Order: sequence, then structure tokens, then C-alpha cells
Amino acid sequence: MPRAADQVSDATLRLIAASGLGSATLRRLREHLGSDAAVVAASVADLRAVPGVGAATAPLIRRALDAVDLERERVAMTDAGAEVVQLGDDDYPPLLAAIPSPPATLWCRGSLDAADPLAVAIVGARRATAYGLDHAGRFGSLLAACGVVVVSGGARGVDAMAHRGALRGGGRTIAVLGCGLGHCYPPENADLFQAIVAGGGLVLSELPCGVPPRPGHFPRRNRLISGLSLGVLVVEAAARSGALITARLAAEDHGREVMAVPGRIDAPASAGCLQLIRDGGAALVRNVGDVLAQLDAVTVATRVALAAAGGADLRTTGSITDRTLTGEQRRILAVVTKAANPVPIPELAARLDRPAGELLADLTMLEVRGRVRRDGSGVRA
Repeated sequence: MPRAADQVSDATLRLIAASGLGSATLRRLREHLGSDAAVVAASVADLRAVPGVGAATAPLIRRALDAVDLERERVAMTDAGAEVVQLGDDDYPPLLAAIPSPPATLWCRGSLDAADPLAVAIVGARRATAYGLDHAGRFGSLLAACGVVVVSGGARGVDAMAHRGALRGGGRTIAVLGCGLGHCYPPENADLFQAIVAGGGLVLSELPCGVPPRPGHFPRRNRLISGLSLGVLVVEAAARSGALITARLAAEDHGREVMAVPGRIDAPASAGCLQLIRDGGAALVRNVGDVLAQLDAVTVATRVALAAAGGADLRTTGSITDRTLTGEQRRILAVVTKAANPVPIPELAARLDRPAGELLADLTMLEVRGRVRRDGSGVRA
């Protein structure tokens, strides 16, 4: 389980808080020297003998380890309400563990959840248009209401609206930051990050708590957003948007689904999305039903991602859409699927022993998913 400041050993904290030690280097150090205590006690000569480290890097690692102020790191963790999860821990997100060079350590505020493998990232422009903000919130809300975890980067614009939409939909959302949890960036989203944690979600970073936001951190953050998700939905992106980096990582490096919302063909803010769709780099989606259908297509990418998350083959466990249905929604489907003709809502309510008014929300969600249709004669599958 995630460990608080007083549950992390001095050796481990010194190692994971040392500046400049990437996941690959940490792995080599641990494998060669045998333990965190052995790594932090190693001399420059010992470090130089580690394969892949070398004479130039060894003294830099020694200085980085010596520079860590353990007391300051513990105070920063405590003040930020942060806990750590390490690669190899049972709680480490399995989808993220499957990407090339996953982060060795995650600094978390909030709760990790076994349902997180069923996640979709929503990304897009910081300077989003009203169109982009509207669709980010709408997709975030409806995906969350369908039981899908919404992942984004906590930034201004599309990211923030996707998180807020997920909270509005009563679901779970994960914000991945480009700074340590001891910093709030952007500062105007402090209330949003608090609401995410209070709502049962998660704010996380691969950076120690005291690390401030820097431009180079955000491309690294993007790989976490993709790695935590089964698919990436680009809501609005210009031709050079950073959201396209996340989309490219998802498709090329992580084997995840990529989807895009089309915009006006003459709108610069939509040029990146339109380019992705034109070049075959993303599936065109218009609504949440399209997103779920895309993930339900059981492509190689989805099967690999689910297998990495410890899930069984979709061919034997049902579709992603089925896996996110509530018990009441399953009962509705069972009735209308067996019926030869559309079932009037009063009759459906009577058969399920539920007030007709209570059925409307579930019927709406089933319509959004594309599982039922309503017309003047009733409800049909």
C-alpha cells in the first residue's frame, strides 16, 4: 500500500528524492548493488562499476544522493499529504507499469483504486475555445457517469474542464502534475485538486514534493497520462499542441487507442485533431458511445493494455461497456433485450418495481452508451 513519510526508510527516501536519477538508472543501481541501503552507501568507485553508469555519471549520482535533505523531504511529504508507491508494489498502476521505462516512484495524494485500469485520458488545449471547454466537460462527465476513470494533466483549459466534468458526473478522476505535490500548478486549480481528492480521486506526480514546475517536466508528465489510460481522447488541439505528444505516445509507444473530437475545418484550434483524424492517427468520436465503442472494438492495442493491467481477454469477460454497467442498468437491459417489442416505460417500471422517474437517469446513460433506444412506443435494445 502507499507509504507515508514516516513509513519510508531513510535509504529509500534518499534514493527516490535524489535529483536526476531516472527510472532506468535506479533499476540498474538496485539490481547491481542489491538494496537501497547499499546504493546510498556506495562509493564513487562502487557506482562506477554499475553497468550503464560509467566514470562521468558516478560522481554526479554520489553528489545527488548526498544533497538530499531527509528531514526537508519528510516535512514536504507530510505538508503535501503525499504518499509514495514504487514500481513493483501491489498498488502500482498496472497499465502504467506496462509502458517502456515506467516511473520508479509515484508521489500520490488521494486514493489508488483497482478500477483504474478502466481509464480514458482527456487532453487538449490550455487556451481552449468555448467549443473545446464544453466538450471536455461533457465527455468528462458522461464517461465518469459510465464508470470510466477520467485521466488528465490538471492544466488550464481542457484538462481542468475534463476533471470538473468527471466530478460533476459523480465519478473518479486522476490529475497528473508536472511538478511535485508540494506545489500547486496552475495555482488557480488548487480548489480543483482538493475536490479531486475529496471526491475519491487521485493527484499524482513522478517528481518529489519539492520540485517546482518546469517546461521539461510536462512532456514527461504526458507519458504518464497516456500510460495510465486504455485510450486517449484529444478534445481540441492546434497543429503544435502538446496534446499531440500525448496522442503520439499513446499510439506509438504504449499501444493505446487514440480518439479525437472533430472541430470546424477552418478553426486553428482544431487543426491538430483534424490532422490526427485525416492521417489515420485517431478515430473520430462524436459522443461517449463512440468512445466506448472504440474501446470495445477489441483491437490488439486494447487487448495488450488490458492484459498488462491483469485483466482477462475481452472475448470471455464481456465488453468494456458491459463492465461499467450498474446493477440497475443490467436489470433494464435484461428486460428490454428479451422483449420482442419496445417496452413502454410504465410497464418497464412495473416489471422492475421502480418508480418511472427513477428509471430516466439509467435509461439516459444506456442511450448514451448506445445500448437502448427510446421512441414513442417504449424502450428497445
